Amino acid sequence: MTHTPCAAATCTRTLLDTEQATGQTLCRPCVDRIGVWLRELPLQITVLEGSRQRETSGAASGGRTVHRTAPLPGRADVLNLLGPAAWADGIRDPHGDAHGDQHGQLSIAGVLIPWVRLVTEERRWNPPLSLTPQSLALWLAQPRPLDWASRRPWAGDMRDELDELMRTVRNTTALRPRRRAVPQPCPRCDSLTLVATDHQLYIDCGTCQSMYTRDELALAARITAAALDSAAA
Repeated sequence: MTHTPCAAATCTRTLLDTEQATGQTLCRPCVDRIGVWLRELPLQITVLEGSRQRETSGAASGGRTVHRTAPLPGRADVLNLLGPAAWADGIRDPHGDAHGDQHGQLSIAGVLIPWVRLVTEERRWNPPLSLTPQSLALWLAQPRPLDWASRRPWAGDMRDELDELMRTVRNTTALRPRRRAVPQPCPRCDSLTLVATDHQLYIDCGTCQSMYTRDELALAARITAAALDSAAA
């Protein structure tokens, strides 16, 4: 079977035979990463909500804060991300433009609503009861909608758009998942550049770009230990 590239423009992997057999257009690591992003968004939104107002200088007096200057306007970057979006705004043209003539940074809801709407309309599923960005993200992160979306021709566009959104959100909040070195050689290239990232299913190799689950690395470690024991015997 000829391996087809993953539909995401930001991914360099090709689809496995098992992924192609089930009709996926996104590789499994991309699907898992989308789920990580969507489940992370409610936490990021909590941080954004606490960052609405710019810090102002003031002095405490009798238990009260006296502002020397008038409060500054809210942070434009945060307000843009937390801005509202209507269900009817998620209009797609025949060329796949999810947002019509709108330009500039979309709100989180403005990014999520068109994708949730597309899934619900194509699959004839009920949308979430609430259209808050938290509800939209968690609805789309469910296994059934996410797995179904990963088989659609537009799945790569969804992955790339959510990637851009998460970069913007993380740059705004300065809240990023921790990355930790894994003290084990890469089973493919033998380099010591494996890195685990919070909440992500796969561990990445910084040298050959391979990805492994924790179970796969545990199996590789047992195989290596067995080979060393056999050689020493």
